[in-house]
Amino acid sequence: MAGIPITGSLVGDSSRPGQRTWANAIVRWLFICISLLFIAAVLLAPLATVFIMALSRGIEAYLHAFADPDTLAAIRLTLITAAVVVPVNTVFGLAAAWAIAKFEFRGKSVLITLIDLPLAISPVISGMIFVLLFGLHGWFGVWLQEHNLSIIFALPGIMLATMFVTFPYVARELIPLMQQLGNNEEEAAITLGAGGWMTFFRVTLPKVRWGLVYGMVLCNARAMGEFGAVSVVSGHIRGLTNTMPLHIEILYNEYNFVGAFAVASLLTLLAAVTLVIKTLVERTGYRRR
Repeated sequence: MAGIPITGSLVGDSSRPGQRTWANAIVRWLFICISLLFIAAVLLAPLATVFIMALSRGIEAYLHAFADPDTLAAIRLTLITAAVVVPVNTVFGLAAAWAIAKFEFRGKSVLITLIDLPLAISPVISGMIFVLLFGLHGWFGVWLQEHNLSIIFALPGIMLATMFVTFPYVARELIPLMQQLGNNEEEAAITLGAGGWMTFFRVTLPKVRWGLVYGMVLCNARAMGEFGAVSVVSGHIRGLTNTMPLHIEILYNEYNFVGAFAVASLLTLLAAVTLVIKTLVERTGYRRR
């Protein structure tokens, strides 16, 4: 080994790993800084503006904005809608994911396409679909009027529109998860004498519970913040059919900026709580795997 000369090329090669390390570090921090600046400009600055505007006249004016009966009605309607829509979509998502991931049947691809449909259609078009179906001049409008039933410009229409735009979230979270887990454990349980329901609740559901919670969190976030579809079917009846996003628009158009941004800040806080729950679910699910 002592007889091997050390050439200039070998010396030059020895410095290249260090140069590559510095270059990689510079590129890495450059992209990190660009990402942070973009997030600060597009996300954090608008969110900070919401709270600054909401508290611009002091904490008393901020709290007084929530004493308005119409504001309380909008908050109550938003929470009621989410409380109904999320469980219904959870049941649908479980059933659809179970059918698609565990069985082969005719029309399976059509079902998958229909589940993805609300993600491709504009929310305004989704609302218009229900107006065409249940509006006064819609397909079932005359029958509903004869039986004193109201769907459009009433709570059922708001729930249906919200349900339509949010039903893919639970199913879309569970389908790939169930497909990845396979059927081995379910087949083993059935071989040992377990029935269908016992296999589902004792084997399948525990395996997908974190994905299920994650899908429910996403569904709830979209349900509380939905604007387009609900705007079409609600009729904007103040104190009756206005959800929080619709009420924010009305207050802003009336130049009640403190009230509008106060309600917006509450909606932001609810979204933040949802994001925290989502993060906790992700971490817990990752640790359990």
